[in-house]
Amino acid sequence: MLIETENTPNPATLKFLLHRPVMEQDSCFFVNKEEAADSPLAVALFDLGPVTGVFFGQDFVSVTAENPGIWSELEPKVIMVLSDHFESDAPLFVKTSEKADAKQAEDNDIVIQIKDLIATRVRPAVARDGGDIVFQKFEDGIVYLSMRGACSGCPSSVATLKQGVESLLKHFVPEVTEVRAI
Repeated sequence: MLIETENTPNPATLKFLLHRPVMEQDSCFFVNKEEAADSPLAVALFDLGPVTGVFFGQDFVSVTAENPGIWSELEPKVIMVLSDHFESDAPLFVKTSEKADAKQAEDNDIVIQIKDLIATRVRPAVARDGGDIVFQKFEDGIVYLSMRGACSGCPSSVATLKQGVESLLKHFVPEVTEVRAI
């Protein structure tokens, strides 16, 4: 299985391009082994030791290490875990966690517009860098987003939020006054 690696703006995170689907829709981000319990692949990556984040994108996996200086040793191990998992056609998740989303009440027009802009204009751009930005809520003019994958802890994430995402949302949705990361 051919797996290519790409650097991301976050020096602690590498993006592993699998050239096959990983997540059909959305994305998934784990910050520890306990949180990743439903995913054998994420657990195996955390078992490598110095891994502090695992992100599943549409056709890639981003892995964050404790220290960017260990990638020369860690990268081949991550590639081996990814190869073993995907060549065996093992499931990405062993059971479906039922996460009740209290926010699934009907979205108003502003929230729908914000979600659409994030999905069509923001997420594809940050996915190229091995990360994701996910809408959490809109309250009192403030859009709250969570940064995932390479975007989580990235030195340039604040600039991405303020200069990129906030400017875009303010332009198209006048009700937006600010964007904040959760």
